[in-house]
Amino acid sequence: MFNSLSGTITEKLEDTLRINTGGVEWDIVVPATDMGRFPPRGGEGRVFTWLYHREDQMRLFGFFDDTRRNTFLELLKVEGIGPKGAIKIMGGIGQEDLERALETDDIGRLEAVPGLGKKTAQKMLLTLKGKIVRHSESVSINTPYNDLVEALAGMGYDKRAAAEALSDAEDNLPPGLAGTEKENLLFKQAILRLTGV
Repeated sequence: MFNSLSGTITEKLEDTLRINTGGVEWDIVVPATDMGRFPPRGGEGRVFTWLYHREDQMRLFGFFDDTRRNTFLELLKVEGIGPKGAIKIMGGIGQEDLERALETDDIGRLEAVPGLGKKTAQKMLLTLKGKIVRHSESVSINTPYNDLVEALAGMGYDKRAAAEALSDAEDNLPPGLAGTEKENLLFKQAILRLTGV
């Protein structure tokens, strides 16, 4: 129903992001690890969303990018993990740490996530192994701009999203650019795309 919302960030709380789009202010539950990646209050941002709807309640959940939303949806497939639990898990472990833990069967790392017990961690390994794949490896293979991807990742952006933003930016560069000038403009344009400006 909703893919994403773009607008002005009006408030950032511990697990709630408020964003104004066309005069409507939305109240969105967001993982703590995503919250810091959104622009500060007053900035323009884009939130990827998922609507939870039951007879007695509706709740909008939000994520910094599509990768994070997909992770959330995969977590919901694990027996015993609901939307609130998935948000809490994602708030206690970063994307790459989660991907690595699932790939390497690192149950100890999963158990270290606040609120995640041994049984649920085991269910996560059984259900999600191979489903949430580390993006850092594919990014290094698929883009000629690994240094720029790493720089954007260092700023908190997802590596796959950074690679896609760089690719989109390259398609729209003026002709004749090369070397440092090209890389600088690519970097700036990628940041604009990642922040939804």
